[in-house]
Amino acid sequence: MQWQGCGTALVTPFTQDGAIDESALRNLIAWQVESGIDFLVPCGTTGETPTLSHDEWLHVIDTTVEVVAGRVPVVAGATSNSTAEGVAKAKEVAARPGVDAILTASPYYNKPTQEGQYRHFRAIAEAVDKPIILYNVPGRTGANIEPGTLARLAEVPHIAAVKEASGNIAQIAEVCNSVPAHFRVFSGDDALTLPVIALGGLGIISVASNEIPQQMAEMTRAALSNDWTTARQIHRKYLPLMQANFIESNPLPVKAVLAMMGRIEEVYRLPLLPMRRDTRSKLQRIATEAGLISKTSAAAETVEFYIYENWVAGPHKIVLHRSSCSQCNHGKGRPTGHDANHARWHGPFATLPEARESSHNMQGVLIRSECKCV
Repeated sequence: MQWQGCGTALVTPFTQDGAIDESALRNLIAWQVESGIDFLVPCGTTGETPTLSHDEWLHVIDTTVEVVAGRVPVVAGATSNSTAEGVAKAKEVAARPGVDAILTASPYYNKPTQEGQYRHFRAIAEAVDKPIILYNVPGRTGANIEPGTLARLAEVPHIAAVKEASGNIAQIAEVCNSVPAHFRVFSGDDALTLPVIALGGLGIISVASNEIPQQMAEMTRAALSNDWTTARQIHRKYLPLMQANFIESNPLPVKAVLAMMGRIEEVYRLPLLPMRRDTRSKLQRIATEAGLISKTSAAAETVEFYIYENWVAGPHKIVLHRSSCSQCNHGKGRPTGHDANHARWHGPFATLPEARESSHNMQGVLIRSECKCV
């Protein structure tokens, strides 16, 4: 494995009915490559992979390979907390034409010992003939890969790199000092890209590059070329965005920004839900300041939705309203002229699909309608 730089941990776009959005996925991949990204990582955590079926998992990887068409390496995500299943998934994806390497995380929930993790990863590496990138993200898996274990794993054939997302810069420094020269360390945290490269790392597997692929790639290349002035300038400009991608659970913020940019629809699969209103507003401000969306677009994004329930004769009618509706009470989404003792309103809801879902869950409602504002 001779490559380095910035790789994007791709989101998986969905349509409103929950299916994979084929068009948005293809356009996103093409835009990433055209923007100068160094490699792509489909079906990692950012891709909501735990919610994908087996066929969908392979489809996202195959689609990435097809659109990339050999222009950049493809690192396919393949993780399981069962070693036998992890081996099977790695073998299956390693056999896909166009897959250059495999990203696999520590077994989650089991909380294996260091020796258990060593044997888990060794079993996967011995089963395939493609480079393996280990993914250390103890905040999600509950299991940290310690530097001594990484040093042992670095001697196993095919284990070529680690995506280090422990957030512990002292540990990452120890990792860089412990592993052999051929073993590559990638940052797993956008905000720590420059410190990790300064310690000897060779790049980043990035969330923020979904939104700013050109800028993240340029920042990483500048640092790797010892052009720290340029690297720091880019880092300082986009640091708030890098940090904002974790104000709620990944990939909620990054998918929200991509939706604001018009690149995907903001749809998640349960158990993930849309962002809270307060953090969404903060994210809109950061995306606007980063130049990703216009102030007009940001203002449009702040529109909320309300449900008005009229039950003067028993629960019988609800109406969906947009907060900016002229028929509502001065833009607050509350219809006027009704006795509060004989009606109630619900909301606000951040998105129209969220409001509709809530309206369909209401009991005893005979009529549902929508104001012309919706």
